[in-house]
Amino acid sequence: MQVHQLPYEGAETAVLHVPTGTMPLDPPATPARVDGDGRLLEALRSHEATAAERLVATFGARAYRLAIGITGNDQDAEEVVQDAFWSVIRKIGTFRGDSSLGSWIYRIVANAAYQKRRSRAHRRDEIPLDEVLPFFHEDGHHAAPINDWSASIDDPSRQTELRAALDSALRELPAHHLAVIILHDVEGMSMAEAADALGITVASAKTRAHRGRLFLRKRLAIFMSGATAPAPVAP
Repeated sequence: MQVHQLPYEGAETAVLHVPTGTMPLDPPATPARVDGDGRLLEALRSHEATAAERLVATFGARAYRLAIGITGNDQDAEEVVQDAFWSVIRKIGTFRGDSSLGSWIYRIVANAAYQKRRSRAHRRDEIPLDEVLPFFHEDGHHAAPINDWSASIDDPSRQTELRAALDSALRELPAHHLAVIILHDVEGMSMAEAADALGITVASAKTRAHRGRLFLRKRLAIFMSGATAPAPVAP
């Protein structure tokens, strides 16, 4: 765990405890919030000395998991969260309550992570989903036989390799698809909450989640079958 400081308007610094490591396979438990969003919002608007610290305590862990999920890099994720929380503090006066405070914050984090990922030229590792998604007949059924490897995922001897394969597949997903997967499938948000946090429609969120899951399933199927995945193709 690394510790970073987030100064706030010349007051005492808030300490950001950033957990490092890869994204877990199982959804993490979301800690209970000490303060309600309404009280935190008022504290931020009033520039209270402890407001930044409370912001970090309330949203820091999930913001970091979202950032590292999109960027795939500890240092990038830490910088994203720092920059995003500074933006929250500076722009709190622009928050109008059209969405929840948390959704607004996660949208800022996601946008900062998208920008960081682009700036690091991670897009060269992404591939068009249409080139790797399973093929379907017009009636919606798979065009090729599907191997059922789901029973193998509980094999303890394969857990480390499976985690590495999943991490690799997640890094290949386009960032906008990955963000929905993280918020809904990993963080446990409803599809409506995830869509709100990303500033998209529920229909778009569902489409991105569905296509992302199909991609991950195919990548993991290739891994479990022992085949070699095709080399990434620039979008």
